[in-house]
Amino acid sequence: MSTNNPIYKIAIVGPESTGKSTMSKYLADYYHTIWVPEYAREYCERLTADPTIEDEVNMFYGQLKLEEELLPEANKILICDTTFITVKIWSDQLFGYTPDEVLQKLPDHFYDLYLLLDIDMPWEHDPLRNFPDMREHFMEVWHTELKAINANYVVISGLNQQRYDCAVAAIDNFLNSFQ
Repeated sequence: MSTNNPIYKIAIVGPESTGKSTMSKYLADYYHTIWVPEYAREYCERLTADPTIEDEVNMFYGQLKLEEELLPEANKILICDTTFITVKIWSDQLFGYTPDEVLQKLPDHFYDLYLLLDIDMPWEHDPLRNFPDMREHFMEVWHTELKAINANYVVISGLNQQRYDCAVAAIDNFLNSFQ
């Protein structure tokens, strides 16, 4: 459990087109709580050019603010559609580095459990998705990043209801470990 917070923070992460937003909505409904949408999606929809490194920093702070605003509305758990690590992954991929201010603040933002969504579901086109042929690469990047912070994470595989059931089982196992 987060040291400064009585709410368990559950992060839904993974490569593009793995169903993070859909999973976040499902889990929030299932657990009768609230979920934090991906700030970067709305931010990028408003851009008129490719994102810059400054945009990545803005997305980092925007996600942080959105999460802080929604946290008081959570019921025992807060479901987070992506995390700040996403900014690091995209900054490294697109620009070859992550700004120091993001790197310095990443360790301050703890999640109790990460659900890493597997790439076993079909790719769905979306104008904001860029790398359909690099899903395996990004899955490995996610493993690397989560291991680097000693994250408590579970890979969630399967299609349709099976995928949701695996996610619920992972969260239930996590929650039951405190009883």
